[in-house]
Amino acid sequence: MSVNALPIALQQAPAGYADWLAELKTRIHRAQQRAARAVNHELVLLYWQIGSDIVARQHAQGWGAKVIERLAHDLRTAFPDMQGLSPRNLKYMRAFAEAWPDAEFVQAVLAQLPWYHQLALLDKLSNAQALPNTTPLPIATVAKFATVQTEGGRESDFDKAIKGIEKKGNRHE
Repeated sequence: MSVNALPIALQQAPAGYADWLAELKTRIHRAQQRAARAVNHELVLLYWQIGSDIVARQHAQGWGAKVIERLAHDLRTAFPDMQGLSPRNLKYMRAFAEAWPDAEFVQAVLAQLPWYHQLALLDKLSNAQALPNTTPLPIATVAKFATVQTEGGRESDFDKAIKGIEKKGNRHE
């Protein structure tokens, strides 16, 4: 049996091939991560903009909560393959825009976090505000969460940071 008759996976790779393949795999993974972060960044900004629009229109035009149900229906009809347009998520978008009205802060810090982490922050913010003698999470704390997420690259780092703040008994530093 000749060498060429063997399946390609069983043939001897040329010298330096394994190192080159490892480098290519690393580049591909990094490009995929950058693409995912870019998509996340754009979606978080879009969600903030939608939430901000809902807040502005509800205040300016006196629309009630039913407009969110209608908007969810109309958006899901227009974008049937897109997730994240439920009434519940639109309410989260509204709460997100109310909690963080500064567009520059959202773009610079919060857009670095996945939407799931935004929801965790909103829940922590809501819980902190519901408790007596507590203050909302300050910008420095949120920025620390974003740094943990972007430097660590793992969701578990964010979760650990949130739990660390909770253990301090709502003493937001």
